[in-house]
Amino acid sequence: MTTFVLKPENARDRMTAAWRFACQFLELGQSAKVEITEAKPTRSLEQNSRLWALLTDVSRQVEWPVDGRMQRLTPEDWKDIFTAAHTKGQRVAQGIEGGFVMLGGRTSRMRVGEMCDLQTLIEAFGAEHGVRWSDPTFKAAL
Repeated sequence: MTTFVLKPENARDRMTAAWRFACQFLELGQSAKVEITEAKPTRSLEQNSRLWALLTDVSRQVEWPVDGRMQRLTPEDWKDIFTAAHTKGQRVAQGIEGGFVMLGGRTSRMRVGEMCDLQTLIEAFGAEHGVRWSDPTFKAAL
């Protein structure tokens, strides 16, 4: 499967490329399927940068129970925790060497609105746990 993203400035060229791609199947006597869906934008670079700043602030200031003891977590660990909370659940798989692996959503696949919701969740958590944000534009309290 190949995806062709159309934007106002390139739609004609991308449709031509899609037609040429489909012709590869048609010339072999095969059918080709074309689907059109709205291409909603995924998170922006600005949102991504802001997400990691929020996660870093939380990781430096909040301890969380892991393996039965309170400890500081990495920004990556916090991302997993917040992403699972945002999706209101997660799946758990058995680890290859024992233990468990949490299977969660991917922030790289989040749409702009979903990323806003995730960052609001992090800000609310930070307010409840007294996090001082390194960026003054982050909410001090909700």
